[in-house]
Formats: sequence, C-alpha cells, structure tokens
Amino acid sequence: MKAPLISILCLLLFAYCSPTEKEKEKTLPQLVADAYGFENIKDIASITYTWNVRRDSATVMVRDWSWDLASEKVYYSGPDTTVTYSIPEKTEALDAIDQRFINDRYWLLFPFQLGWDSGYTHEIVENQTSPIQGIPTTKLIIRYNDSDGYTPGDAYDLYVDDNYMIKEWVFRRGDGPDGRAMTWDDVQEYDGIKIHLEHRNDAGEKIIWFTNVDVKKK
Repeated sequence: MKAPLISILCLLLFAYCSPTEKEKEKTLPQLVADAYGFENIKDIASITYTWNVRRDSATVMVRDWSWDLASEKVYYSGPDTTVTYSIPEKTEALDAIDQRFINDRYWLLFPFQLGWDSGYTHEIVENQTSPIQGIPTTKLIIRYNDSDGYTPGDAYDLYVDDNYMIKEWVFRRGDGPDGRAMTWDDVQEYDGIKIHLEHRNDAGEKIIWFTNVDVKKK
C-alpha cells in the first residue's frame, strides 16, 4: 500500500510545482514593455506626434505623424509631401515614407515594439555602466533577424534600470560593433502608456525630440 501512496504524493507534488503559462517568468523584453504600459496599448485608438531631429546647429527637420492603430492608417506631413496611406495596402511607391514612419515610431514607441515584434532574439548582460550617464544598469541586447523590415539585422543595446525603464540605448546598424549612444529622457504618461520625449547625445545636446504628442483612447 505504501508504493501507490508515494506515487500519488509525487504526482501531486509535480502538479503543484509545475507552473502554468501565466505563472512562468516573463522575459526581460516583456518586462520592459510592461513597464511602459503595454497592457494598456490595446485601449489606444490613435497616436499623433511631431518628430524633430537636429541635423546641425542651425537645421531642425520636422515630420508630423498620426497613426490609427485599429485601421493601420498613417497620416504623414513633411517638407516634401503630405499623404495618408493604409499600412496593409501600402504600395511600393510609399516605401520611402513608410520607412520614415517605422524609424520615427521606433524612437517614440520602442518599448512597445518589444511586445509587438517577434523577429528578434535577446541577450542580457548584468551590471553594466551606461555609456553616457555612467549609471548602473542591465544591458539588454535586441538583435533583429536578417529577413524582416527595411534594415534587417539591426541591433539595439538597451541600458535598463531596476524599474525596467530605458535610460539609454545604442543603435547598431546590421549588428555592427559600433553605434551612437543616446539618452531616453523626459518620460511622460498618456492614458496609461509612458513615452520618452527627448533623446540626447554624449555632449548633452538634444538631438531627437517629440512635440504635439496626442494619445486618444478608443
């Protein structure tokens, strides 16, 4: 009678210790996405913003965007043209504008891309000093595959604090050895999601920033 009892106890113990899918530990990329309100992005109807980049001491380039997340329609207004297009129905003639949209959206919403995107792998390096501010962080390396997107194979080195917030990043085209470090500053909350509005270089100069940010819920 003892053998069956032991078997039952082992079975129960195994069932008790085996985690469900929900109980399994989340990956660091998902924890970063969650820290920015990924669970709330499904409630957002549209995001409107102006992307500004300092080309030199006297020149700032500006691009205006509005993105309807449900319909996947994009409105663009820049120095060259104004256009509205549907991402699923995009023609090859719009590739250049769509590439700008992807670029600017990644600067604005990269934490959410960690939840949306699937074509990447990640690597974690603990106890890393961030390259600009010299603060203790965890380095999260995101490497995209070599087949998706306009610039496949790119890599991002994210320097993340204990609250899973991005403090700095280094973009490395084609997973090359070198890249340019930029800060992630001025985080603001919009209807449950967090967005950084400023990115500065190692000289403290504001290089990329966002204005006219408007987030509308469904």
